[in-house]
Parts: sequence; C-alpha cells; structure tokens
Amino acid sequence: MNTQNQQYIDGTWTDASNGGRWDVIDPSTEQPVANVPYGNADDANRAIDAAHRAMPAWRAKTAYERGAILTKAAQIMRERNQALAEITTRESGKPIVEAQREWPVAADLFEWYAEEGKRAYGYTVPARVATKRMIVLKEPIGVVGVITAWNFPAYNPARAIAAALAAGCTVVVRPAELTPLSAMAIIGILEEAGLPAGVCNLVSGEPHPIGQAMLDHPELRKISFTGSVAVGKLLMDGASRTMTRMSLELGGNAPVLVLPDVDIESVAKGAVAAKFRNAGQVCVSPQRFFVPRAQMKKFEEVVVEETRKLTVGSGLDTATRIGPMISGRHRERVEGLIASATAGGATVRTGGKRLARPGYFIEPTVLGEIDRELPAFAEEVFGPVFSMTSFDQLDDAIAAANKTRYGLAAYVFTRDQAAATRAYEQLDFGMIGVNEWIPQAIEAPFAGRKDSGVGHECGREGLLDNLETKLVSIGLLK
Repeated sequence: MNTQNQQYIDGTWTDASNGGRWDVIDPSTEQPVANVPYGNADDANRAIDAAHRAMPAWRAKTAYERGAILTKAAQIMRERNQALAEITTRESGKPIVEAQREWPVAADLFEWYAEEGKRAYGYTVPARVATKRMIVLKEPIGVVGVITAWNFPAYNPARAIAAALAAGCTVVVRPAELTPLSAMAIIGILEEAGLPAGVCNLVSGEPHPIGQAMLDHPELRKISFTGSVAVGKLLMDGASRTMTRMSLELGGNAPVLVLPDVDIESVAKGAVAAKFRNAGQVCVSPQRFFVPRAQMKKFEEVVVEETRKLTVGSGLDTATRIGPMISGRHRERVEGLIASATAGGATVRTGGKRLARPGYFIEPTVLGEIDRELPAFAEEVFGPVFSMTSFDQLDDAIAAANKTRYGLAAYVFTRDQAAATRAYEQLDFGMIGVNEWIPQAIEAPFAGRKDSGVGHECGREGLLDNLETKLVSIGLLK
C-alpha cells in the first residue's frame, strides 16, 4: 500500500513542481501526521495532460476489463480496512469506529461500479422510413476532475473516481488539503490493482490555482466537486466559459419533522446519534428539528440526557463517539453561531464550550427552542450543535422546512402513512428519509436541489453523469 504521501502523475509518485510542502494536522492533537506536496496549476496541467493521453487506451478496454481492476481495488480495501481506517482517523479526527465503516463503503462503491459499468446501455430508435436506422450510444465524456471535501476522506473521492473509471473516463483528483492521505491511499491501491499509468492521477495543493487549471484546460470535460455552496458557485460560473459539465454536491441544512404520533423518546435518541455523527460535519446531518409543541419538553429532555452520555476524545480511542472539529477555524465559526444564538434568546441546555485539552474539540451542544431566523438554525452549521423549534400544524412545519436555499436532505418521523406521503411529496429536497436517518445508498442517486447542487453521485445516475449521448443515423444504400 502506498505510504509515500506524494502526488501521482502519469504513473509516478512525485513531489510538487514548485517544491511546495504542506503539513497534514491531526485535529485531535494539533500536531502534524504527514508532510505532503503542495502543488499548483503546473502540476494540475501535467496531470490533465497525462489523463488525456491515457484516455484512448482506457476507453478502448471493455467494461469487463475495467471492472476487474475496480473489483481488485475493492478487495484490497477490505483486506486492509484497519490500517486504512487509522489513516482516515489521524487526518480527520473522526472516531475510528466511523472510519472503519467508511472504508467498506468505499470498497462497495468500486465493486458496484465495476458491475454497473457493464450496463452503460445504448438503444435503437425506430425510424420513420424503411431505409433508415438510428442507434443511440453512450460514450465516456473524457477527462474528469474530482475535487473532494475533507469530511469523508475515503468515501467522497471513492464515489466519484469509481463512477468515472467505470464509465471509461480518466481522472485527475484534487483531494481536500486538510485530508489528502486517504485519497492518496486509494490511488496507491488502484496502482496495485493494475490501473494503467495516467488513468487516475492525484494533485495535492493550492485549491484555487488547481481548480482554475481544471476549468481552463480544454481537455478536461467534467468536474465533480464536493464542498461549500460558495466554491461550487464559483466553479459553476467558471465552467460556463468552457461548457465543462459539473456535478456539484454542496451544503445542506436538513429539516427533521417529528410528528405527534411517534415514540418521542425513541426518535430523540436516534436524533442524537445521527446529529453528532462525525461531530456534525456531514452535509446530510439533521439540523433543524421541528417538534410538536406538546412534546417539545420531553423531546428536549431526552436529547440533553443522551447528548451528555456521549464520549468526546481522540478518534483512535474506540470509546470515543465524538472527535474534534477539523480545524481551529471551523471551531471558531461554530462558537460564533452558538454565541449569536444565545444573544438571540436561545438557551444552551448542555455543552457549548471548548475542551481544556489539545485538539479542536468543542462539547456537543444542545440549544433550547430557537428563533428560526437565527443563523444557528437558518444556516448550515456543520458542527456539533443541535437546534430545535416547536410547531402546531404540519403545514407550518413543511413551509418552514422549505424556507431555505438548501435542498439536500430532509427527514420525517411518523406512523401515519398519509401524513408521511404528504410531507415527502411537499418537501423540496433531493433525498427524504422517512422514519430513518440514512436516506442514501451507493446504488441510489445522491443529489441535492437549489443551492445544494446539480448532477448526481452514486447510483446509475452517477455513472450516466460521466457519459455523453451520441446519435448515429444510418441511411441504407441500395
């Protein structure tokens, strides 16, 4: 397994062309765990050129040949799950138990797309005249740029890389600068699995120059980006000049509608587990809890009680359930949201303070009933802050849930099938969880609406987003 912690361009592990270096910091200790190249646009252009050169041979391989390499990579990931999970935990701070679950999902993505690539079907169109035939083909779009987020260092790159390679595309990956090591491990595994040189490249370094190089290079045909709304919009604007296809998985501010007929204690316990996963640093994390007024007190009591049971600490400790935030800057932002919430009348029911130890830790925080216009409720928090508000009528809750520029995930809890149907049909979000906290699967499309993104990851749609459609119209000569 690669432990070189370098860039990978045209089949060679290499340093940045400018000699730049960057320390990867363990958020649990604030100490470096690795030193990696900090590349620039020159490195990105070299990687794109390599991917372009490798494209004809890779697309010419059969889907079965490509799939065999992806399947081998999945097998290696499963065999080395513990070592890979430790890499992810050291660079991201997430609990080792979460990292141990993340890598098998990454492996599943490679295995599933190895098979789905065999189903990139075209079709025939019945012609209007007897002397004509029409065939529709699906072809790989070309070189794909993959820009990933730091919160899921293995899963995020895996889903984009696997789909692109299965479709017959070549790839240039720019991993998050805070968590590049897991992506480097994926590339090392692909190399070991037999992936030809140039087919999948990795450039680590400066976000803006590398992203701009991807937008400007005439041979890069698509960008898959996971990250903030602000950066996604900048990329979309830049892509308009070159007509680069975009798949954007951006932020979320997921509402949770808790209806009166549920077991309020059970839902509250599940809410705590879901909310504080990865210290709340999850785009589909439940954030805006809408609770019936008559049950608000009980719901809040259970949430506070369960939150106080959570163990905060180093991700490498198997007893830990909440690790640190990814950086000091991100922690300061969350502290600001908590401060503005209390200034606006919300009460901190538990947590809200830094831990007196090294690392970017903050106590899991529960805010009592909060004004819906306050940033801690209305904006994406991306941290361990639980906010709730009460409602009287379902229509009010649905309208308030939809009052956001985000449209990624939403949740509904009820035993009433009619109410559930009414809610999920009216909620303007790409993914709805009804009586469950994980409304996603590798074989199902992951996609948002509005400011939460365009395009798809995962599922058949994730494959199709890497394919172009070509019509061949044939006149039969006599």
